[in-house]
Amino acid sequence: MSEAATIDLTSAAAARVATIAAKQAKPAILRLAVEGGGCAGFQYKFDLADDVASEDAVAERDGVRLVVDPVSLDLVRGCAVDFVQSLGGAAFRVENPNAASGCGCGTSFSI
Repeated sequence: MSEAATIDLTSAAAARVATIAAKQAKPAILRLAVEGGGCAGFQYKFDLADDVASEDAVAERDGVRLVVDPVSLDLVRGCAVDFVQSLGGAAFRVENPNAASGCGCGTSFSI
């Protein structure tokens, strides 16, 4: 099931995933999952995936796919994954409209 309208991948994030995937000789598929834990209750987990599961929601930009499993999708529906660089470093960032609050590290959130 493709639910591209429910998740998004920015051009900056797509370019970064493509670069990482090429260096690791893997497909350009970024998997976003949500796990319990972190300082705010839930935390984001990113991995390069080898394939797309049939039940995954998929967004595609510039030949790169962002995939989210159905359980995690309930917590990140409407999100956008971006890649940002600043003096503090570079990281993927999730703009999640469902998050009621987040933590200072930017990797965990609560609903």
